[in-house]
Amino acid sequence: MTESQEFLAPAPPHPRTPAFTSALGLDVGSKRIGVAGCDRIGLIATGLTTIERKSFERDLEHLSQLVADRQAEVLVVGLPYSMNGTLGFQARQVQKFAQRVGKALQLPVEYVDERLTSFQAEEMLKEAKKSPSRHKSSIDRIAASIILQQWLDERRTRK
Repeated sequence: MTESQEFLAPAPPHPRTPAFTSALGLDVGSKRIGVAGCDRIGLIATGLTTIERKSFERDLEHLSQLVADRQAEVLVVGLPYSMNGTLGFQARQVQKFAQRVGKALQLPVEYVDERLTSFQAEEMLKEAKKSPSRHKSSIDRIAASIILQQWLDERRTRK
């Protein structure tokens, strides 16, 4: 191989940083699912979309496409604990849904305490001078980004 041919050889693929795992954050409700993703280095969560729930199959179809597009390796799901820290009916419904999705997509599921995330999301909308009652899907998307951001921050502090 000549010297000029060496320079034309393609560079080896850049190894993926093993410490980062691509994740989707989910705020699961009975009517909508807020979805968030994170940047390539796992620092910042961003709201991506809100899925209007129709059926499990349709929810799964949307989530499957997002997982493929974002190359997600884990689902981070907000778990709505009661204010006293117990798991109520809604939390058990969310767990059941998340387990079914995780199994269908063959992805691990991690849970984050989502108490007050919807309240935080509403406050953020108010600060932006937007009416929370007119922007329900925005609340879900913002809540999902808060859930995912909590998870990202916790991962960084554990290292």
